[in-house]
Amino acid sequence: MVTGVALSALVGSGLVVAAAAPSTAAPRSASTPQSTSAPHSPGTWTVDDPARSTLTAQLDLDSAGELHLAVDRGGTPVLLPGRLGIRTDQHDLTAGLELVRRQDRTVHESYQMTTGKQLRRSATMHEATFTFRGTDGAQLGLAVRVSDDGVAYRYLLDGSDTGTGTGTGTVTVTAETSSFALPTDAKAWVQPYATSYETERTETTAGAANEAQPKTCTGTTCSFGYPTLFEEGSTYVLLTEADVDGRYSGSHLDHVDGSGTYSVALADDAPVTSQGPLSTPWRTAIVGSLDTLVGSTLVDDLAPPSKVKDTSWIQPGVDDWSWLSDGDSPGDFDRQKDFVDYAAAHRLRYTLVDAGWQASWVPELVRYARAKGVDVILWFDWNDLKTQAQRDAWLPKVKAWGVAGVKVDYMYSDSQSTFQWYDAILRDTARLRLMIDFHGATIPRGLQRTWPQVMSVEAVRGEENGQNPTRDIFLAFTRNIVGSMDYTPTWFSRPNRQDSLAHELALPVVYESGWTSLGDNPEGFAAQPVAERFLEQLPTTWDETHLVSGGPGQQPAGDRQAVIARRNGDRWFVGGILAGAGDTMKAPLGFLGKGSWLVETVGDSDGQLVRTVRTVTAQDTLTVPAAANGGFVALACPATKGRTDCENPVITAPATTLTPAPSAVTAGAGTTVGIDATFELPQGTALRQVRLAVDRDRLPAGWSANGPAVAAGSLPAGKPLAGHWTVTVGKDQPGGEVDVPVVATYADPAGGNAPPIHVEEVVQVSVPLHGTVYASDQPFLSETNGYGPVERDQSNGEAGGQDGNPLTIDGTVYAKGLGMNAPAQVQIDLQGRCTRFEAHVGVDDETGGQGSVTFTVLGDDGRQLAATDVIRGGQSAVDLSVDTTGVHTLSLAVGDGGDGKNYDHADWGLAQLTCAG
Repeated sequence: MVTGVALSALVGSGLVVAAAAPSTAAPRSASTPQSTSAPHSPGTWTVDDPARSTLTAQLDLDSAGELHLAVDRGGTPVLLPGRLGIRTDQHDLTAGLELVRRQDRTVHESYQMTTGKQLRRSATMHEATFTFRGTDGAQLGLAVRVSDDGVAYRYLLDGSDTGTGTGTGTVTVTAETSSFALPTDAKAWVQPYATSYETERTETTAGAANEAQPKTCTGTTCSFGYPTLFEEGSTYVLLTEADVDGRYSGSHLDHVDGSGTYSVALADDAPVTSQGPLSTPWRTAIVGSLDTLVGSTLVDDLAPPSKVKDTSWIQPGVDDWSWLSDGDSPGDFDRQKDFVDYAAAHRLRYTLVDAGWQASWVPELVRYARAKGVDVILWFDWNDLKTQAQRDAWLPKVKAWGVAGVKVDYMYSDSQSTFQWYDAILRDTARLRLMIDFHGATIPRGLQRTWPQVMSVEAVRGEENGQNPTRDIFLAFTRNIVGSMDYTPTWFSRPNRQDSLAHELALPVVYESGWTSLGDNPEGFAAQPVAERFLEQLPTTWDETHLVSGGPGQQPAGDRQAVIARRNGDRWFVGGILAGAGDTMKAPLGFLGKGSWLVETVGDSDGQLVRTVRTVTAQDTLTVPAAANGGFVALACPATKGRTDCENPVITAPATTLTPAPSAVTAGAGTTVGIDATFELPQGTALRQVRLAVDRDRLPAGWSANGPAVAAGSLPAGKPLAGHWTVTVGKDQPGGEVDVPVVATYADPAGGNAPPIHVEEVVQVSVPLHGTVYASDQPFLSETNGYGPVERDQSNGEAGGQDGNPLTIDGTVYAKGLGMNAPAQVQIDLQGRCTRFEAHVGVDDETGGQGSVTFTVLGDDGRQLAATDVIRGGQSAVDLSVDTTGVHTLSLAVGDGGDGKNYDHADWGLAQLTCAG
């Protein structure tokens, strides 16, 4: 490493190509061995930041035709020369390169975010695009961008050998030689690579990082996940990547023990194939002070613009999440109502229903919640949304229920195919106007700029994986810098909690997340009224973000601290956390600006939260005594005359009544039903912008509703709003029950940009079963299955819903039917109208001849109507024909044949009912 010569002294500055002859100054040492192939024309080129004052990237082409990139900050080396290059299945573009041309431009973009550390963004970057020719004539494009907060580069590959960026052929990348080089003694905060990104981070050095790695290394090489933080003197470097989608795979960093070089490795060491021209992801280094890193938007700046034009439906906010503190609650309708009630009382925007929910009661829960001004987020295992067929089945359904967004879990992969899945579900959710949170996911790489309905991403070892106050500090300077982080804080009542109450309360300020999922239950929050008061005020969108004090390293007192301030409108929220022994935390208030400010502070005192109020100016420093592993929060607002606190009023949705008549009715196909409805506010301030109507958009195909919506600009208490509609049942409607939604909406009394309050009731229209109907088209009164859900019109498949294959028994394919895994049973309401049930039953061919099952048909009170002997895989289908005259509840059951449930994929092929005409 050069110790006395800066880049600015070695080469020219700005966007001018430097002299092609080799520099006579001593070069900085590269950490990759140099090739001894035939000499090429060497050169050195620089790209400066827009102000030409702080950051400089130097690109070197040595005599072997190999590329290296280095970075200076303020004339001091930060990144040493790191090797660049890429290999495809057709070309080796890592050596023997010669410069063809250089093109320069300034990239300036202004854009608006729905989430993140700063909603309004403005980015200026200098970009130089270099074109090199390899020994076989193939061309390599290299784009280098430099901003005031970092440096990034990407490769540009054509689909042909004729040039860069114009071909349309297929490009297969087999590996990159991209790397970042640092002094071996640079401090490092690293995370052993795992596709969940849920491993612990460790403080070490660039050269000794492998000593912190679990025994998952290959020889002397260990893998680390993004983002990875390094410190060199007063400069910090955060390595990550940006703009990754289905054209490519994610990557991570490989490190050889004792080296200062971190090399980019593609996911699973697998090649990626795309249609040309291909722009690879940006290899990104955020560079600067810690405040620069904490406020950096570089990862988003490098991402493609938003693909969603109208973002008015996207609403970040706080939710209460029951699973963390009450693991069985997502399967308990009544308990979930408790969480809805809590969210409504404290005006949290959402409640999150996690694994265990039942489709039989979620629509009712959604209606209950929305009438109280609370929207529902619904959890999914990605195995239920893996295919397009699964997404087409589930996502429109939950949208029709009124669900606001989904949380999708367990992807655990950085492969190209997984990023193609991300592309697909993001297109689907944007089209349906569903927000989304990715759990069990990869890190954000600018995703939230391109797809603004993404509210948060896990990719972190969060509260559900136990507590670690030191980890909390590290995350503020690593993972959360690159995008929203679903950490799920504030489990105040957690048994054996490892941090203080104030530390927990500070986490949703220290960490940015478009959806912030609070982790305690209603009883735990109620025991902390001071925390409740603060959380009622907490936004999840920010106009500014600043590091106030602290850092990932130890403070002089031996602890670690992070104090971060975020502005929303005219109010500042400050969160401070500490790891280690108790200490006095200090927060210089220079970020406040002019004038006097009222500051409410909440900290620890003898195991309790205490609140204080004082008046300050920007010249003051807030000092807060903190407990061991403690912290504090502060809320600041302009100190106007007569103001005694910084709280905005918490305005809840009033209780209203919506009464449809009738609530249930029987109607045949093609007939009409009259529906009346009355909406009323029993007491309170008049409602504004009230509208009452049947939701025509959610009627089944072939149905219609006649009659106008009724409206009132103002609806005072005690004055009903009434309407009448005529609903026509579709002529082709099969038998069964259909919910006709009647909806009243009114302006949220909280005002602002809050969406209207949605009050809904349904009229249940029962269409008598008639003619020939298929069991797979009927609702299930109950359902159990040995593995995954019972599938309709496909085999059982795997654990996910809608993931099976065509129903196939001994080579015969059935277009309709049920796919089960023993032991299993479904119950269907026949209304006493069906005289016969028929099916062709057997073990699905997908088991490869394995499996053994029995089939049983039961009537009312469990009376057996028919049963088979044990049927084994590979056998022909057995025909069942059962008299069901007078039966109201039909049960279709599958047994495991007495040898366990493995491979017991049982098919009811062409399961159909003959019903009254």
